[in-house]
Amino acid sequence: MTFTVISTSVVPVTVVSLPTQAGAAVLIEQDSDGSLSSVCTGCGEYAWTLRVTRSFAQEHADTCIRPPRPAAA
Repeated sequence: MTFTVISTSVVPVTVVSLPTQAGAAVLIEQDSDGSLSSVCTGCGEYAWTLRVTRSFAQEHADTCIRPPRPAAA
């Protein structure tokens, strides 16, 4: 019997990292399907929309005042 492993995980690739005033970062990531998302390492805000652009993410980076969250253990 032969098994084929099919991975369903999608690992986004960070294409831009924008610093916030509190030392966190807003990461713009591209998924394997080409769509873009952004996530803030400070407050945790996540956005996946057709409107995710550098300026969209920069607006959040300019206003977020939460420091980077500790890495999950």
